[in-house]
Amino acid sequence: MKPAARLPRPLLPLTAVVSVALVACGTETAGSGADRAELEARARAAQVAIENVYVTEVPGYEVAKQSVGVLGADGFSATYVKQDTGAQIRLGVDRGTMDAANCPKLPVGVGSGGTGGAVECVEDGKSWYRTSGTQHEYVTEADGRLVRIEADTAAVERDTLRKAAEAAHAASDAELDAVLPPARADAGQPVERGDLPPAGDGAPNNGVGVGG
Repeated sequence: MKPAARLPRPLLPLTAVVSVALVACGTETAGSGADRAELEARARAAQVAIENVYVTEVPGYEVAKQSVGVLGADGFSATYVKQDTGAQIRLGVDRGTMDAANCPKLPVGVGSGGTGGAVECVEDGKSWYRTSGTQHEYVTEADGRLVRIEADTAAVERDTLRKAAEAAHAASDAELDAVLPPARADAGQPVERGDLPPAGDGAPNNGVGVGG
C-alpha cells in the first residue's frame, strides 16, 4: 500500500463546498451551480465517467480536492482525510462485480497493487468486508460497479469504515460541482511554440548555421 500522500493544499469539506457552492471561479452562488452539460464536460476532462462519481460522508473527515482523479479506465477515486490525525479513507468506484469466488482474488487497496498478502472476505450486510495485511475495506456492488471504501486498519476503525460505506452514494449535481476538477479555459487548446516558422513544414527553427 502506498504511503499517505502529502497534502500540499488546504483540505475542503465536501459538505461545506456544496452548501456554499464554492467553485474555482468564485462567481457561483448557492443554488446556481453548474449545469449538467458543464458537469459532463468536466467529468470527461478528468477522464471519469460521470455515473462513476460517488461521494460519502464521514464525520470529522474532509475530501482532499487534489486527490480526486480517475481510477482505471473511467472510474473515480478520492481521499477523505481527518485533519486532527491525518487518517485517510480512500473511496474508489470502478466497473465490476463481486461474489464469494472472486472476492479473495481482487487485491485490497484503491488505486494500488494491493498489499501482496492473502485477502480475507466476510459478508457484512450488502457489502463485503475485506482485509489484507494492514489494510481493510468495504466493497459494495451497485449497478454494475464496485464502490470501495478502504483505509489502514491501525488508523480507521471498522465501524467508521462501515458507516462510510453505507453513506456512499452517486453524486448529485451539486456534489458533482463540488468534487469534480474545475473546467480549464484552455482545455484542448494546443500549446503555442515560439520556435516554429510561420510557413514551411513546421520544423523548429533553431537558428543554426551551415554545419550546425
